[in-house]
Formats: sequence, structure tokens, C-alpha cells
Amino acid sequence: MSCHHTDCCNPGVRCDVKNCVYHDGDQSCTANKINVGPTYAVSTADTACATFKPQTK
Repeated sequence: MSCHHTDCCNPGVRCDVKNCVYHDGDQSCTANKINVGPTYAVSTADTACATFKPQTK
């Protein structure tokens, strides 16, 4: 896993959301921590990254 930012990546966390501010351009997440929810999820389809922040251009 490689990061293109000076921030650290979350090892083992793959991110495909290219319009997130924490996406490093190479499927890595540079957020200090991530939150995944909601608490009632019973399958992968029910989950979402609550850390997501859209990029502003």
C-alpha cells in the first residue's frame, strides 16, 4: 500500500471512493480513523463509511 499524501494511510483499509478527501488516489485511506455504520447493519450492503467527506474543487 502506498500513500501519495504526507498523511499516514490506514494499513489494511482499502478505499474505492475517489471523490472522498481522504482518498489518496491509489485506493488507500488517509483519515486518522474511520467510522463504519450503521449499528443495525446485517450485511455488507447495509454498511457505509461515516468518515466520508466529499472533495471540493
